[in-house]
Order: sequence, then C-alpha cells, then structure tokens
Amino acid sequence: MLTLFRKLSLTLCLSMAALVLLPASIQAQQLGTEYRIGPEDVLHISVWKEEDLDRMVLVRPDGGVSFPLVGDIQVSGRTPLEVQDEIRSRLARYVPDAEVTVSVDKISGYTVFVLGEVNKPGQFTLGRYVDVVQALTLAGGTTPYASERSIQILRRQDGREVTYRFDYRDIERGRDLEQNIILQSGDVVVVP
Repeated sequence: MLTLFRKLSLTLCLSMAALVLLPASIQAQQLGTEYRIGPEDVLHISVWKEEDLDRMVLVRPDGGVSFPLVGDIQVSGRTPLEVQDEIRSRLARYVPDAEVTVSVDKISGYTVFVLGEVNKPGQFTLGRYVDVVQALTLAGGTTPYASERSIQILRRQDGREVTYRFDYRDIERGRDLEQNIILQSGDVVVVP
C-alpha cells in the first residue's frame, strides 16, 4: 500500500513539474487565458523568405492593422495564432504556402483601471493577466473607508456594460473564490 502511495505521489509531482516547465503560451492555452491582442500593442509580422513582408505594426485604437497584400485586418481581441492564420489565407493568392509568423513585440493593450477607495487609484498597463485581488494589490490595497463587500467590476461586453459583484471579505475567508475573475483589458474595478 505504501509503494502504491509513493507511485501516485511521484506521478502527481511529475505532472505538476511538467506544467511548471511548459512554455507560458502552452500553459495559457490549457488554462484558457491565451493572450488576446489589444489596441496599442506592437506586432511583428513576417513572411519567411519575403523581406518586403517583414514589419513591425502598431495596433490602431480601432483594433486594426494594415499589412502589404493583405490590407486592413481586425486583430484586437484575437490571438496571434488566429491573426497569423488569417494573414496566411489572405496572402495565399500572392505567396502560395507562405510561412507567416505573428508575434507580440510590445504589450500595451492589456490595461485595467482601479478606482475609488484604494491607496493608489489609476490605470495599470500590464504584461500579464491579473485577477481582481491582484489588481487591488497593484492599487495599494483598500483604504480603511472602503466598502469591501460592495466592490464592482465593470466590463463592456457586446456593446453593453456588464457588472460583476466582488466581496473581498469572502475572499479573505476563503469563500466564493470563483468571484476572483481574471480581468479583461478595459475592465474597471470600483471600490466604493
């Protein structure tokens, strides 16, 4: 019985080590948090063996970029792989079997806002995804006057404003942890 327990423990440890050692992009895909391109990000788009099709492009505020032979393409809210596939398909009639690479050279599009009764309210442009507790930490935590049970997350979704409730006291007690959502770019955390 002890040997079986050791084998299970070793298997679990090896599985956890494999997850830790996976590249961040693969981990993100498995966790459902693959990076989504946003306005003001800088993309490096290149086509193998085509020097004229190797460019750094800035994502415009409308979420689009322009690329030779492709024209305007909407990239905001999409993954680099999705953009890469669309560019490849649009280039197919000019460059058959094009090997296209899209990488995010500079992340500027992932921005969250924290305001109200926090020590350092403001806009936070980040290079990684954060949840509500992490955003509150970036803002220096809540003030003594904060209503920690009535925190709200405002998100613009499909053209309308959606509100999520967040009770920091429950999180402190280890309850309702699912309310500690990953914030999307543009989310506003309001601490009354």
